[in-house]
Amino acid sequence: MTPSPLPVDSLGMWEAVMGLPEQVAEAVGAARGIGGLPVHDAVEHVVVLGMGGSGIAGDVLVAAAAPFMPVPVTVVKGYEPPDFVGTGSLVFAISFSGDTEETVEAAEGAYEAGASLVVVAGGGELARLAGEWDVPLVSVPSDIPQPRAALGALAVPPLVVLEEIGLFPGALQWVDQAVDQLRRRRDELAGPAGPAEAAARRIGRTIPLVHSSGALGAAAALRWKTQVNENAKSPAFWNVHPELCHNEVAGWGQLGDATRQLITLVTLRHDAEHPQVGRRFDLVTEVLREVVAGVVEIRAAGEGELAQLLDLALVGDVVSLLLAGREGVDPGPVPVLADLKRELAGGHA
Repeated sequence: MTPSPLPVDSLGMWEAVMGLPEQVAEAVGAARGIGGLPVHDAVEHVVVLGMGGSGIAGDVLVAAAAPFMPVPVTVVKGYEPPDFVGTGSLVFAISFSGDTEETVEAAEGAYEAGASLVVVAGGGELARLAGEWDVPLVSVPSDIPQPRAALGALAVPPLVVLEEIGLFPGALQWVDQAVDQLRRRRDELAGPAGPAEAAARRIGRTIPLVHSSGALGAAAALRWKTQVNENAKSPAFWNVHPELCHNEVAGWGQLGDATRQLITLVTLRHDAEHPQVGRRFDLVTEVLREVVAGVVEIRAAGEGELAQLLDLALVGDVVSLLLAGREGVDPGPVPVLADLKRELAGGHA
């Protein structure tokens, strides 16, 4: 394992991020062979419940699996499952701690509606409810320091479960290809002249605005944004083509003197882009080049949507840690989030 370049890293976030290839591979074993799953023909749709670093698992599923599935997928990041949830629903309730209040409440609603549940959790109330309800539970390893460092452990089990039901054939092959690419990318990122180091240096103390496209790019761009927020403790924003061409692009120009000092455009490119989206990237980047501090382009590598999505995520994870390191920020603790949860828990009481 590459030694951490961070001046302070109290929770070992560097080691956890660099262990993503192994985490993804190990998550397959954790999810295979679990009992209590519904049969293929009983599933009318799939719903994924989760928030934050756990909720990104739903976005990964939408990007990597949904295009190949015979039933629709809905991701819910909130307290309530959709009204359509019922006996034909397969619901994944995902929470690193097992105590995320939104996910627990939504899972209770789905169970009461008669849905088939699969819980992915590291313990807590969700794990307890899984035992009480006698529904499948995939346990999350206890040695991962934060939810945002558990991308593989949280996102891979639903893919494996869907293959076992017959809703996502070939999932294990896609996961294997993702692991191969993550190992190659990790080797590249470990060097001082890697793409993450170059991107972090270019972003510096500016605010990254991350652009990508499609479901794959939306998940990757959201991941970059939230990792900068939590690891570097810095603002970041994201958007996707082609939607941003119908609104955001009109907002550039009037405040150019300010945005040239504040914003760096980061474009995440991948092989699943529509041809016209490729042209949009070029045109929009030229418009923004005059009004931002700089432009950083990251191109995904690997075979298949899952490999390319996790590849982009790993680069973003490392960039966010390097941004934290440049400012002497400890990437692990997020006291403001802990304070919010404590205040909300007090409100419930």
